[in-house]
This record gives sequence, structure tokens and C-alpha cells, in this order.
Amino acid sequence: MALKPNNQAAEDEEIARFLRYLAAERNASPHTLAGYLLDLGQLVTSRWGEDTAPPYAWRSLSDEDARQYLISFSSAGASPATIQRKLASARTFCRFLQRDEIVIDNPFSLLKGPRKPKTLPRVLSVEEIGRFLACPMRDFKEGTMDELSALRDTALFESLYSTGCRISEMTAVRWGAIDFGRGTLVVTGKGSKDRLVILGRPALDALKRLRERMSETDASLAADDADVFLSERRRITSRFAERRMKRYLAEVGLPTDVTPHKLRHSFATHLLDAGADLRSVQEMLGHASLSTTQIYTHVSVERLRDEYAKAHPRA
Repeated sequence: MALKPNNQAAEDEEIARFLRYLAAERNASPHTLAGYLLDLGQLVTSRWGEDTAPPYAWRSLSDEDARQYLISFSSAGASPATIQRKLASARTFCRFLQRDEIVIDNPFSLLKGPRKPKTLPRVLSVEEIGRFLACPMRDFKEGTMDELSALRDTALFESLYSTGCRISEMTAVRWGAIDFGRGTLVVTGKGSKDRLVILGRPALDALKRLRERMSETDASLAADDADVFLSERRRITSRFAERRMKRYLAEVGLPTDVTPHKLRHSFATHLLDAGADLRSVQEMLGHASLSTTQIYTHVSVERLRDEYAKAHPRA
């Protein structure tokens, strides 16, 4: 069984200072801060127990404590990726304590987590993307969905595939961020960094139709400071988008475990398949490191290899 986090960990002075540092100096999102707090709460439980109140004697944290912390996740069957994240969180926290001379040694500095197996991202083909994107308006025409919902979903998924944005970036878009004349959109990505992305003609047309229809319903819904993607007049969530996507995938016989993030993978892979420059794709995706983008070159090579195997007489 995985460690339960100590629910009082946030009250520890050093953990609280660390979280403030992440928010102020690294622009960490609330989601990232919650992840660190969970990891450190589990570290507290591993060393001092689930119900121990702060403050905690961080200087007493030993190399053996660090090893046992990671072993607990391995014993509970946690994935290599999860264990690596727990290690990274604890190592970063202890490095922060070292900087402020709260601790002398970092017991996590020399530990290595399990190797993560290299997996290629699942992508949809161009033909599969086309079938998927046609679903909302087809449902409207068949009378199984209202027009506004169909327009919203079409605009949402067309925009995700057109720009390669993360779902959290797209759900936060407001009308004023879209330049319909230039066909561009400004989104706020990780680290609160803004970047410019390109909207293709189908995405632009879908957004225009959605705005016009929303304006007919209520002019305030189409104002520059209004959220673009709404459900019952509230901004949609990532989970809402995932549920809508599953519905359409099922309708066209595609795997329902494909998430909105796979549209981002498909965007990058299709661009590289067509000869796009790797650094341009990196910029469009908002990756800080080119190495993160390079995984999509492997996807492209795998696709070429598959086509070669099917078509070449001596493959």
C-alpha cells in the first residue's frame, strides 16, 4: 500500500517556505505545488509517521531514510515514473534546505531511481483525426446534440489539433487572445510563459461560428474578456474535455483511452512527417528543451518503418 501523506506537513515551516519559493521563484502552478506537497507529506510519513505534528527534524534525515522512502513506493508497485518523481521532489527540497544551511548533506543526492521504459507517444493518423473532428457537427445534424455544444466541441478540438496546445492552455483561452485577422492565438503555458501559436483555417472558421452563435445568445459571452469554451456559462475543465473526447472516439470506433494530450502528440508528429523543422515544432509546442521535442522524430521514424515493412518487397 502506498504511503499516506502526513496531512500536517503543510504546516511545517521549511515545507511552507519551500512551496513559497517554488511559487515566487519558479512560477510553479498550483497543480505543481500540490504535487510537491503530496510527495513531501509522504516523506514525512515515511520518516516520522502519518500523525506526527511539525516541526520536523530535517537534519536527522539519513541516507537510510532516503532509501527506505523510495523502497516503500517500489514495494507498493509504483511505476518507475512515479518513483522518479518522488526522488526528484525530495532531492529538490533537500537542496533547498542545504542552500539555507538547514541541513548539511542531501541524502537523496546520490540515489538513482529505476529507469523509465522508453515509450513512444500514441498518435492518431490524419485520417483518424478527420473522422474524430467531424463528430460534433454530425451529431448536431442527426439531432443528438444541440448546436452550441457541437460548435463548442468542434472549435475546441480543431484548435487543439491546429495549435498543439496543452488542454489546460486551451481551456483558459479568452476571446481577446485570438487574432482572427492574422490567424494567431496567444496562450499561457508552463511557468506562466506566453507564446504565440498558429490557428489553421478550419480552427479559425470553427471559432468564428462559435463566437457568432454565442453572441446571438448573449453578447457578453462573446466579449474579449470572456472565456471561449463554456459549459452552462462556466469555463470547461480538462476533465470535461476528456469526457467529450471519449464520446466522439467511441462513435467512430477509435480507442477511448486517447486523451486530448494525444492531439498534441499527433500535431507534432504530423508536422515532422511532413518535413517541418524540429526547432520550429519545439517553439510551437512551448518545450524548453529540444530533447523533449525529439521524441516525436522517433515516432516519425517508426511510422516510416511500418510503411516500409508493409510496402517493400524485401523488407
